[in-house]
Amino acid sequence: MFGFVRCGAAVPELKVADCKYNTEKITELINEAKKEKLALLVFPELSITSYTCADLFMQDKLIDESKKSLSEIMKATDGCNMLVFVGIPVVADCQAFDCAAVLQNGDILGLIPKTYVPNYSEFYEKRWFSPANGLIDKDIEICGKNVPIGTDIIFKAENIPELVVGVEICEDLWSPIPPSSYAALNGATVLVNLSASNELATKNEYRRQLVSQQSASTISAYVYSSAGVGESTQDLVFSGHALITENGTIFNESKRFLRKSQLIFSDIDVTRLVNDRKKNTTFMSHNLFYGSRPYRTVKFTAVEFKEKWVQRPNICMPFVPKNDEKLAERCFDIFRIQVSGLAKRVSHTHSKSLIVGISGGLDSTLALLVVVKACDYLNIDRKAVIGVTMPGFGTTDRTYNNAVNLMKSLGITTREISIKDAAILHFNDIDHDINVHDVTYENTQARERTQILMDIANQEQGMVIGTGDLSELALGWATYNGDHMSMYGVNSGVPKTLVRVLVKWVADNEEFDDTSKELLYDIIDTPVSPELLPPDKKGEIKQKTEDLIGPYELHDFFLYYIVRFGFSPKKIMYLAENAFNEKYSREELIKWLKNFYKRFFSQQFKRSCLPDGPKVGTINLSPRGDWRMPSDAVSRIWIDEIEKL
Repeated sequence: MFGFVRCGAAVPELKVADCKYNTEKITELINEAKKEKLALLVFPELSITSYTCADLFMQDKLIDESKKSLSEIMKATDGCNMLVFVGIPVVADCQAFDCAAVLQNGDILGLIPKTYVPNYSEFYEKRWFSPANGLIDKDIEICGKNVPIGTDIIFKAENIPELVVGVEICEDLWSPIPPSSYAALNGATVLVNLSASNELATKNEYRRQLVSQQSASTISAYVYSSAGVGESTQDLVFSGHALITENGTIFNESKRFLRKSQLIFSDIDVTRLVNDRKKNTTFMSHNLFYGSRPYRTVKFTAVEFKEKWVQRPNICMPFVPKNDEKLAERCFDIFRIQVSGLAKRVSHTHSKSLIVGISGGLDSTLALLVVVKACDYLNIDRKAVIGVTMPGFGTTDRTYNNAVNLMKSLGITTREISIKDAAILHFNDIDHDINVHDVTYENTQARERTQILMDIANQEQGMVIGTGDLSELALGWATYNGDHMSMYGVNSGVPKTLVRVLVKWVADNEEFDDTSKELLYDIIDTPVSPELLPPDKKGEIKQKTEDLIGPYELHDFFLYYIVRFGFSPKKIMYLAENAFNEKYSREELIKWLKNFYKRFFSQQFKRSCLPDGPKVGTINLSPRGDWRMPSDAVSRIWIDEIEKL
């Protein structure tokens, strides 16, 4: 369903050279994985015999027992379409090979030998095993079956076209070009690694980097399972490190050094991986330049995903990492990109001043912070920044005071220009009733403010800095040729859910006085509003944006999965129910998803003529950047699908 595949990595308890014990533990984990409805399960390298058997691999008894164990494990998979990968020594062509046996439904689909056999430091594998290129035959008789063997095999699900599995073993990943890279170029979206990587100080972190990077460079999921503490013998210690990653992101990880068996799993999105590969036209270029390697395809029927809830990390807020360290790093990067981008434009244009409209809201506050820090970066006096607050019919005391006080505390040049009289004059000019609070009433104020900023820029030989953010651009929540326009839009790549977080990070981490920080914290707590309609009887904000167009957390969620991955409304709705099931009803989600699509399509004309602004993340709606869409495109087929939900 929707391209999700539940993948698992198992670390069984084991005893060195005790095939019967190891088979029992492997079988237990297979049965546990069946209950969790896994489509794919990966065990460690040589898990049937154990990895550290050394010269015992030359004993016929061990080889014979391992084949008997393989038969028992095959029986454990009977009646189940779960793809199981177990490690076993295999004798073929008068040689021994370290292999992954691929099992399903009581059958063995193939054997994949290890390509790179290490023989350095603590590794002596060439004493017992030959590398894969030593194979002569392409098939082998094992457990009463004729089975394909080789590194040129991939496994393709007939019922899930995007699910193609490639296999490699331990050291293969440590090579300059891992075999899984070629498997990926031949369509493998899920790569598995049966490993017996021993533990050393900090090696676990290096292992994480290797797995994550291979997953990222191949735009794939990578499922890695390494031998547990039962392998520890003589001079080596093993920890049972298992990892599940998708396109560079670690989804799940085992606990190291546990004595008991472990099973971890996550739901991999193979459709998302295929979409990313289609978008990244560099991905298949290797085959164009160097030619492709021929692969044999073994077809199978996969366990289909039918779960209501999906096991994936942080799907609720895709733009905002949950991890504090990662969030801080992202905020640092984005803020520095904004500052550096603006600094380049200022130095290039030799602008004498920077003009910003300050409302006391989040977006204009972030823009002001970027402008101030850009001046500091260029060693320009902050007085070159001209902050203009322009009270209108909807301005409240809270936002007005925050705007004025923040400008003063930051030490910039401050101007206050009311737009009320000019708006009233314009209403009279066009014969508009001031008591009719329609779109004309609102947009008149927005355009008047922009005109003031542009004219001051002319006076002061400066440039107007835009304050609109990525979420507003997606929804078209801007007045055309009003706040829609500027000479450089520093927030154009920042989604609304990240603006608040970013302002808080700046307040906490950049050098500002206590007064500025207190003002920033109050602005963070202020409801989002354009303040174009009069306040309520208590003088508080009446026009709250999210009451009108929907929650920004939903719109940012929709934006991410629509633009970044091209998902269908049906799949986005499924993900939204997973992410927000306790906060919004199904009816509310459908309502706001439909609203997003309608606005996203109808408002493209505003995005087609955006000012310059820095790209800060994976999504940008500039016509010169990531998004090129005809303004006259029709949303009908998307809306039709939503109405059938």
